[in-house]
Parts: sequence; structure tokens; C-alpha cells
Amino acid sequence: MQYSKYMKWFAVAATIGMLLILLGGALVTKTDSGMGCGRNWPDCNGSLIPKEITTEVLIEFSHRVVTGAVSFLILILTVWAWRVLGHIREVKFLSFMALFFLIAQALIGAAQVLWGQGDFILALHFGISLLSFAAVLLLTLIIFEVDQKFDADKVIIGNTLKRHTIGVTIYSYLVVYTGALVRHTNASLICPDWPLCNNNNIGLPTNFYEWVQMGHRFAAGLIFVWILFIAIHAIKHYKEQRVLYWGWIIALIIVSLQVLAGMAVVLSRLNILLALLHSLLITLLFGLLCYMILLLSRSRQNQKSN
Repeated sequence: MQYSKYMKWFAVAATIGMLLILLGGALVTKTDSGMGCGRNWPDCNGSLIPKEITTEVLIEFSHRVVTGAVSFLILILTVWAWRVLGHIREVKFLSFMALFFLIAQALIGAAQVLWGQGDFILALHFGISLLSFAAVLLLTLIIFEVDQKFDADKVIIGNTLKRHTIGVTIYSYLVVYTGALVRHTNASLICPDWPLCNNNNIGLPTNFYEWVQMGHRFAAGLIFVWILFIAIHAIKHYKEQRVLYWGWIIALIIVSLQVLAGMAVVLSRLNILLALLHSLLITLLFGLLCYMILLLSRSRQNQKSN
């Protein structure tokens, strides 16, 4: 069944919009623009439209405008998908998750502006937005009938790949959290070298900020090794199932670029474009891993019917 081309374009717009929310939030954090509008929300420095435009005001206010506009897009998309595609069992769940986590991240952002939040709470902000993005992305893939094109409804996944898929997806969220914690604790440049904190002085971190930075590097290194293992397993055992074979190859490519981008961010002393690329890559990786989780549910259904 071919769904309306208008729904498809609307889904693409909502997905891109969620991506802009994620990158905009990362930009706000990386440029320390969170207080660009002062302790005012939803207004900015006491007025609906800011009267004095500084770089910080422009970044923070633009992020709020984009979040508000995309929220309406996602609300319309979720209601539309619920009514038209409600017969597909994942659609209602994904619609709810997209809207719920979008509202949650907006409320956390508002709470930070109005009352302030601790670094460990703020680090959740990016991760919550990521869950909303993943839900919107999966809705879009369903609308575009990607599953039919890759015969995903015929996928059979073995227990080994199932366990590793679930494990690495959950673990990827921890990697995201540790990365956000690095930003919010201002630990990004505490370690001047890579891969060690100080390549001339091998040893354990000596303070909280070094532990945060090196903890994230260790977590990122482990997810690279884990996805490499899964990709090798998929290449060996799933050549006939294209969606799994190419899915894990793409995941390996993305996580490899993610590691390189992380290195480049450190060595470039927080180049803003490289930092945003770093955020973009982990967003795409998490979205792909969530799609793999969706395939697991399809696989269980296929095994029950066999």
C-alpha cells in the first residue's frame, strides 16, 4: 500500500526538524548560550521577540523557535499516522513516544532556564530528545515502506544477534549520556591529548573532570569494539538478509566516523563544526540501532508464525 506523498514529505520535514532540535540544543550547550534569554521562558529577556540581539540570544531564541515549530509538525504527524497507519502495530507506540519525549525535553529545557538544574540532570536533555528523534525516524521509515523494500517482514534473527542488538542499543544511550555529561561539566578540554588524557603521563585520571572525560572515551571505545564484533557476525551469518547485513555495516561506518570525530574535536580544541558533526553521528547511530530493535520485534513475529 502506497501512502500519501504528502504524508511522506511531512514525515521527512518532522525528522529533519527533530534533527535540528538536537543539533540546536548541542549548539546552545557548546556555545554556552543557555542563558541567552535570561531566566525567561517562553519569552526572551522579558519580551516575546528579543529587542537586543547578541550571539547568545540568537542561538537560544532560534533553538526555541525551531523547537516550537517542530513540535506542531510532530503533533500533526503523530495524529495523522495514528489515524492512517494505526493498523501497523508499532505506529501507535512510536507516535506516543515521539510526542511524549519531545514534551519532556522541552520541559527540562524550560526548567533549566527558570530554576537551573544540576549537570547530571541536564545531561539527560540530549538523550531525551534523542528518544523522540528515534521515534519520529522509525515512523518515517514505516511511512516510506522501507520494511517492504528490504523484506524486513521476513527477517529471522538468531539469539546471539538479538542479545547483542539489545545490549549495544541500551549501552549506546549510556555513551550518549557520558558525552553530554562531558559538555555540561565543562570537561571537554580537561585532557589535552588523545587517546590518553596525557600521552606523556600514563596513569589513572587525577580529578573528577578527567574521570568524566576519560570515562566517555572508554565508553566510546567499547561501543566501537562491540559494533565491530556485531558487524563481523552479521557479515558471516546474515548475507542473505540485506537489511541486517547492510545495517550493521553502516553502523560500523558511523561508529568509526564517530570515534574519529571525537578525536578531531579534542585535537582541534572544540571546533564547533566538528563538535556538531560528533553530535550528528551519534544521533544517526542511535536511530539506526533503534531500527534494529524494531526488526527484533518483527523477527519474533516471524518465528511464531513458522
